[in-house]
Amino acid sequence: MLENLSKTEQKILENIKTVMDPEVEINIVDLGLIYNINHNEIDKKIHVTMTLSARGCPVGDAIIMHVETVVKANWKDYEVTVELTWEPEWTPSLITEEGKKTLNL
Repeated sequence: MLENLSKTEQKILENIKTVMDPEVEINIVDLGLIYNINHNEIDKKIHVTMTLSARGCPVGDAIIMHVETVVKANWKDYEVTVELTWEPEWTPSLITEEGKKTLNL
């Protein structure tokens, strides 16, 4: 889903890779939770679309807040929004190859 990202959006994605899912100890990018990143330099806005591995995820709010904090820390002049979506539903097939190695899959 993370297709056609600009260089800045790629940098944002790399920063988000520092956010870990504490339940499985893997970053949320390699877990496949980040669906899209939109960087608008003119309006100074960054929008991240993501999901969680389960609707009842007990640390979901903390993960979302951590994503927002990490992005804001590096793009201080930007309005950052993190949108939680359930479509498409997360499945293990969204885990990256690097994530599969980390999880020994």
